[in-house]
Order: sequence, then structure tokens, then C-alpha cells
Amino acid sequence: MNRTKGRAGSRTQDRPREHVEHVTARTRAWSPAKARAHFRSGATGTTAGWSAGHTQANLISVPADWAYDMLLFCQRNPKPCPVLDVTDAGSWSTPLAPDADLRTDLPRYRVWEHGELVDEPTDVVRHWRGDLVSFLIGCSFTFEWALSEAGVPMRHVEQGRNVPMYVTGRHCRPAGRLHGPMVVSMRPVPPEHVAAAIRESALMPAVHGSPVHCGEADVLGIEDLTRPDFGDPVDAEPGDIPVFWACGVTPQAAVTASRPPFAITHAPGQMFITDARDEQYRVL
Repeated sequence: MNRTKGRAGSRTQDRPREHVEHVTARTRAWSPAKARAHFRSGATGTTAGWSAGHTQANLISVPADWAYDMLLFCQRNPKPCPVLDVTDAGSWSTPLAPDADLRTDLPRYRVWEHGELVDEPTDVVRHWRGDLVSFLIGCSFTFEWALSEAGVPMRHVEQGRNVPMYVTGRHCRPAGRLHGPMVVSMRPVPPEHVAAAIRESALMPAVHGSPVHCGEADVLGIEDLTRPDFGDPVDAEPGDIPVFWACGVTPQAAVTASRPPFAITHAPGQMFITDARDEQYRVL
């Protein structure tokens, strides 16, 4: 059964869709620094398809006294929560993009208090605290370029939409005070391209790796693919098979379930674009 139905702020399709613009050859070619400056200026929307060849990351910032629990949660659940970097307490910088500011350079953020979503600003400068430890977690947008080059169509990019994401009935392994269900992203894939989608994503375990399931959604406890918990519904072509990858929004589901006193995350699908190259995370 879908765990987030009825929770405040959990169903993004209940709000108007929000896009910077449809991805174009121009935005694909933008450097990460240019894309971050664009979002720093207040632009919002999904980052799928932006800054070709550069790694994207999920963000979650928690108070230092919750940081060990979060690190352990990620270590115990590496498929949905592959850690790319962890900051010092209070720091808003990362070697993944040395000139970036984690408080301003994502399109949109989410601010949580005791597991409740209280704000969705375009920057979190006024919310920032000196005890926050930030985790940058691998994102499946990173391997979409490899999938595209292998001939796998990206329906959500073609349609100018955010990727659909679903809370599953599969529980993550708990860690300290943190627990919750796994979240997955879904891409409809033609049958003849499923093998390539599995092969190419499996070569990038630091950004979720191979799918967790291909086929019927009810195996994961998902009731209706037309009603994602995060992101946008995507129109499949006849014959497409739904392919599900573990998703870095999983820590947000853990925040909802575990109710830490405070947390900051990215808005689902609106990622941190790093300077790192995708090939750095590809297993040869």
C-alpha cells in the first residue's frame, strides 16, 4: 500500500506543475556552474536532462546529533542512499562543486520540522543552522545520459516532466532513530531496451545502479502508476515496461516516518548539479 497518501506535502501533483523550461540542446550544454547560477537566481523546476555528462545529487541536511544515524542509514541502505559526500557541521560547500553554495544553488528545497513539511523555498539561507551536516546522495539522473546513448528513451525528458517517484511497501533497514520505506523512480522502457537499461545503470552503483524491479508495480506495493507520490505522471508508449530504480528521495520518506526535529532536503527531481563527471562513477 502506498504509505504517503494523505500526508501534507507528499503529493506534488496536487500543486501546479513547475518547470524552468523544457530541456533543450542549450540547457544540455550548459556548464554546471551556469546551471547553478540560473537556479540561484530563483529559477525552479526539474533538472532532468541538464548539464550533460555531469553528476547530479540529492541533498539532505540534518542536525549533527542525527548525522550518525543518517550515515548509518545510508550505509545500511546503499541502493537508495549511495553517499557521494558528507559535509562538516555548518558547512554549505562540497568538493563536488567547490564554488557552489548548498543553501542557494538547487532549484527548490524542502524544510521539515518533526517530520512535517513546513516550507518549500528557493533558497534556505534563513533556515540554515550551524549544526547542520549535509549528505549528498547519488541520483539516477546521472545515468540517464548513459541510457540515452545506449538507445533507451527517456519519456519524462521527452515530455518535459519530472520523473515519477513512488513510496513502496519495502522497508529500509533501520538505523538508530531512522526508519522508513524505500522510494523508487520509474521510467517506461520499450522491451527491446530493457536489457540495455539494466546493463548501463548497473555500471554506476554510486548513483543507484541496476533497477530493483521491472514489470508490475503492485509487486512493490504501488497501487497506481498514474498517481506518483513525487514528480509527474509520465505517458508510456504501447508495450513499454515500467522499470523501477531505488531513489534518493528515500531519506525524505525516512524524515516523514522518523520525525527528526529539523531537516532540509531538495525538492524531488530538483537536484544539485555537481562539477563531477558521470564517468567518475562508472565501473569499468
